[in-house]
Amino acid sequence: MSGPNLIVFDCDSTLSAIEGVDELARVKGPEVFSASEAMTNAAMDGTIPVEAVFGRRLELIQPRAEDLEVVARRYLETIEPTAAQTVARLRSRGWQIVIISGGFRAAIRPLAQHLGIERVEAVDLHFDPATGNYAGFDEAFPTTRSGGKPEVIRRLRAELQPARIVMVGDGVSDLETKPVVDLFVGFGRYVERARVKASSTHFIHSLDSLLPLLGVDEQ
Repeated sequence: MSGPNLIVFDCDSTLSAIEGVDELARVKGPEVFSASEAMTNAAMDGTIPVEAVFGRRLELIQPRAEDLEVVARRYLETIEPTAAQTVARLRSRGWQIVIISGGFRAAIRPLAQHLGIERVEAVDLHFDPATGNYAGFDEAFPTTRSGGKPEVIRRLRAELQPARIVMVGDGVSDLETKPVVDLFVGFGRYVERARVKASSTHFIHSLDSLLPLLGVDEQ
């Protein structure tokens, strides 16, 4: 017996305009931001694997616990304009909604709560409880490496047994899920990545464009 339909959203440059790791870097000044942004773009364009930059960016940035609160506010300030109404409409039609991200769970959760999305599959950062200094990340979490998002999708399929899975995202790490979902929708409001656009079943620039694609009326 199949469960309800499942839609999975990427977070950065999809539900929100920003890349969370780069906003962490911005706190540390323009040179750190520029270096982090270059690594992020290379990974999201697929020119280097995610695992080649994931730890390097964090070692460069050395975020503190309170920096995640800054990023959480930025996610909310830069939310995709149609995200709330799109998520609400999908939920009203019985869709389950999950965020899968290579970003940081603590920073993403306030955005998810704002949208009414209960489940966030993202990376936990570790901090020294006494000082708040950076102490590493959950290196075992799948989205810290190439092929990680498909791994999470397969786990969700086994757990939830949805009738259908739709993935929406802007990056190559999202595109990697195409073989394991029923529909992949590329997103290009904030960044158009040529490889993603060329390989997407559909490519949209506004999240509310999902509604007619999925047979969910907009009224």
